Order: sequence, then structure tokens, then C-alpha cells
Amino acid sequence: MAAFNTLDDIDVAGKTVLVRGDLNVPMKDGAVTDTTRLDRLVPTLTELAGKGAKVVVMSHFGRPKGTRKPEFTLKPVADALAKALGKPVAFADDCIGPVAEAAVAELGAGQYLVLENLRFYAEEEKNDAGFAGKLAALGDVYVNDAFSAAHRAHASTEAIARVLPAAAGRLMQGELEALTKALETPVRPVLAVVGGAKISTKLELLGNLVAKVDLLALGGGMANTFLYAQGKDMGASLCEKEMADEARAIMDKAAQAGCEILLPPDGIVGKEFKAGTPTQTSPTDQVPADGMVLDIGPQATDLLKGKLSSCKTVVWNGPLGAFEVAPFDAGTNAVAQEAARLTGTGALLTVAGGGDTVAALAHAGVGDKFSYVSTAGGAFLEWLEGKELPGVAALKK
Repeated sequence: MAAFNTLDDIDVAGKTVLVRGDLNVPMKDGAVTDTTRLDRLVPTLTELAGKGAKVVVMSHFGRPKGTRKPEFTLKPVADALAKALGKPVAFADDCIGPVAEAAVAELGAGQYLVLENLRFYAEEEKNDAGFAGKLAALGDVYVNDAFSAAHRAHASTEAIARVLPAAAGRLMQGELEALTKALETPVRPVLAVVGGAKISTKLELLGNLVAKVDLLALGGGMANTFLYAQGKDMGASLCEKEMADEARAIMDKAAQAGCEILLPPDGIVGKEFKAGTPTQTSPTDQVPADGMVLDIGPQATDLLKGKLSSCKTVVWNGPLGAFEVAPFDAGTNAVAQEAARLTGTGALLTVAGGGDTVAALAHAGVGDKFSYVSTAGGAFLEWLEGKELPGVAALKK
């Protein structure tokens, strides 16, 4: 983290700190249904308030596309944040201009304010310097604690960091430190576990990983495509046959880089994807013509559990099977639980992320037992792809 200022490097006493958080949380009937992102923002906000700062939180919410739409107001999210903080949170009905300025002026040291949705202005997503200047006029210091929005070059994530003294919040700091440990300066051997339906959406990710890790374990529908590329008939399984050449190219790149690719030797096969469908265990070179591989099999599960014990670092993205429906969650559950056990003994550093990944690990009961689980989604994937994230680059000293 030496390349970035953190909260340890800035003096905030008596200052107004603009915190870019991610308040883009799921809502139903006007109520927040998942407070994870709010809960993860709390440590940064409470630390700043405890040091005597006026804390002003700004965020996008949904896609109002540059116009003010009542259904995208952040007011109910500000109320939920107040519950998470256990403290009152004021709300400004605008994010720039006289209304925002007046709300900031009323704040005392150690108090909190949420500004209205940044995306009510089209200039936010255009990374407009003038808009960033209007935001910056509200505060003295900028703190970015929204890694999940760091892959976007927007006014509140990129341009503003060039106007005010800037630092990473604790959530951003934790994310960057975890990802650096996992991929940039890892303790080897490093195993990447990548699942999900398609390789077409993860070509860049796979291409980057095989050059950085020692082993790449594939599961889910994408493993079927690699098996097909090796000449195996995958029956009625989800399989991108048109991507066979790309799969072979990744296997060639892995061989040249000294990265071992692990494909499932067996799978759990059913004729349809639904609860209660009859299943059988089949070697992946003997899949019935009318059968679908819907999870890795016991041999594949034992293979991966064995590999975990010989590794020091694991990066995980995507489930190994159709975990939403039992019994096709068994492989993901067993491997994730073994990874969590080894993490608990101190033998393994485990970093995971991506929407389905977070859900799959929670389903397996290990969401809080990995070293770090990222809720950043797209930003996490772009990091795995080796891309520089504009919101991160803007924080560099």
C-alpha cells in the first residue's frame, strides 16, 4: 500500500472529508434488503468522525441517466446507513450547489451527511472536470472507499482525486492489500479457481491468470467447453462449442507459462436442471448424449481438495456447479469448506469475488471464513483481468 495514501497519512481534524462510498444497494418497496455495502463502509466513516472530521458521503444509486428521478433518491439509503452507524445521518437533496453547500455548513465535527445521487447529473459519468470541481468545493479532503466503483472513470472516482488531497479508505485499502497479496506479490504455489457458465465472458481473465498462477482449476459450464476442446463429447451440457479454439489457445498459453490447468475428471449428470431430477456420476469422457454435467463429481472434488493442501494462495471466482439447486451445490460446498478450513489454520490465503462467487460461498456457509471476500463485482473482475482501474490509479501518490 506504499503507493497510496491511506487514512493514516491524512490529518482530518476539523476538516470536511468527502467520502466516495458505494451506496448502490438492493432495495425493495423503499427498504434496503442487503446492508453489506453499508456495513463495510462503517469503519472508515466512524474513524473519520472519531478524528473530528465532518463526514460527507457521496454515491451513485441505480441508473437515472443524468436526470432527477424520485425512485433513485438516496434518502432511504441514508436512513439505512444511520442504522448501520448507530448515529444520525443528515441528507442533502442535491450533491452540488447551494443546497449541498448549506447542508455541509450545518454539519458539526464528528457528524455525517449523505448527498443526493451523483448520477442525477450526466456530468458524473462523463468524468467532467467542472462537475468534479463543484463536488470538491464542498470539502477539504477526498477519501475513496468504493473499490466497487473504481473501474469507472467518473467525476467522483477519478477527476475529483486530482483536485483534492486524496486517500484510500479502510475498505479500499483492505481490498487493494488483499488483491496485491493474491496476485501481485503472492506466496506460492497459487491456485486460481474459476467457474461460471461461459468462457466467452472470461477470456481476458483466464488469459491473465494463466500467466500469474501455478494452477488453474476450472468448473461450471466453462469447464465443459475446455473438455470439449480436448475432444470429449459433453452430451447436452452447457458448452460453448464455438469457443473451442479460444479454449485451446488458453491451454497453450498455460503450458508455455508453466501453469497447470485442472479439469474435472468426473461430473454429476442429470437430464434436466431442476430440483429432484435423477442424477448419476459420469467420467467427463463418458457423458451420456442426453445428459448435462451440472456439478463436478467426487473425483474432481477430492482432486481439488488435495491441491488446496499443497497451495499457499487461492484466488476464487465463480461456482464449480449449478449451486443454486441441490444436489448440484455439493462440489462448490465441499471445496469451499476445505479452503475455509485451511484458511482458519493459517495455511492458506484465500481471496474471492464476483457476484455469483459471494452467493456461492455464503451458501456454503464460508462467506466470512475466507481471508477476503470482495463484493466489488466488475472492479474485482477487471483487476483479475490485469487492467488498471481509474479510481485506483487516481489515488497513487
